[in-house]
Amino acid sequence: MLNLPIYLDNNATTPIDPAVLNAMMPYLTNQFGNAASRSHSFGWVAEEAVKLAREQVAALTGAHSSEIIFTSGATEAINLAIKGVIEIYADSGKHIITCATEHKAVLDTCKHLEKSGVEITLLPVQHNGIINITDLKKAIRKDTLLITVMYANNETGVLQPIREIGAIAREHNILFFTDATQAVGKIPVHVIEDNIDLLCLSAHKIYGPKGIGALYVRRKNPRVRLSPQIDGGGHEKGLRSGTLNVPGIAALGKAAELCRSQMQEEALRIKKLRDKLEYALVSIGGVTVNGDTAHRLPNVTNLSFSNIKGNQLLTAITKTIAVSSGSACTSANPEPSHVLKAMGIADELAKNSIRFGLGRFTTGEEIEYCIEEVTRILKKLRNV
Repeated sequence: MLNLPIYLDNNATTPIDPAVLNAMMPYLTNQFGNAASRSHSFGWVAEEAVKLAREQVAALTGAHSSEIIFTSGATEAINLAIKGVIEIYADSGKHIITCATEHKAVLDTCKHLEKSGVEITLLPVQHNGIINITDLKKAIRKDTLLITVMYANNETGVLQPIREIGAIAREHNILFFTDATQAVGKIPVHVIEDNIDLLCLSAHKIYGPKGIGALYVRRKNPRVRLSPQIDGGGHEKGLRSGTLNVPGIAALGKAAELCRSQMQEEALRIKKLRDKLEYALVSIGGVTVNGDTAHRLPNVTNLSFSNIKGNQLLTAITKTIAVSSGSACTSANPEPSHVLKAMGIADELAKNSIRFGLGRFTTGEEIEYCIEEVTRILKKLRNV
């Protein structure tokens, strides 16, 4: 039985997996202790839950459990990583290299730092959404402290050459931070093999709850230091003070464990459904795929539809299918996506672009319905 509306906006957020909810529930009910309470069993149980989750998140990313710092989500982790590096290494430089297609959490953090004299180099991307490595090398200066390039784009799913970028950063003794919020749990991510010094992730992108995320901070070769952005209590090795969200942390750990065990099989199934949807819609004509099709996440396709006025298509589709025109964080902005504009896509076409984000619970029946419904609406709007 097909239930409407169909949810195909999994890059914005994912539903909580039942197994994740089950792992979380004890710490919302009878096991409600504070993980910092060391004098009784309620605190010990909570502390054990946090320890396990730290190990589970570390295992998913190739990190050591001591390198995982829990935050309220990816945005906080991004602020801690970028501002934390700039503040603690201020005597060594004041230059950051980032990319024009980054999430607003990175771009806005960099804009904020510009006000205090930090210089930002914004790398352009090619038409396929991938940076030119030569541009990166040319942008490096003696005072470059940090390179921050996202692992997978939230709007197009395009993957940047992270391992190569990390190697270049390492060669020049520059720290490398990647926003891996969209990548972790969908494709293999390994902080050591990828030469990553700092990495952020968020539970609600991998079938966990909102309000919990993590930051990986490399402990050796090199040991990365950060200036904390929240003071008070010295939690999380002094990098992120505040009572730990034990239920959320337990849920994030379970979500990470599920992703690690199911990733390969899940990616193949979802990619097959994504390719079927994409092929069917492109075959209609006047529909193009935005971004590199060889280097991208398995679950997402971003399509531009020509010969459509304004946002008529999106308005019509979202009555029965939950999709978006880009990042959920900027969905209220009537301007064309900054990601698509950076890729050289004309404003009118960018405005007529839709992101289809498939997920763990997407079914073949739902994709069949989506193909039929979008095809019907598109022909109607084009008066075919």
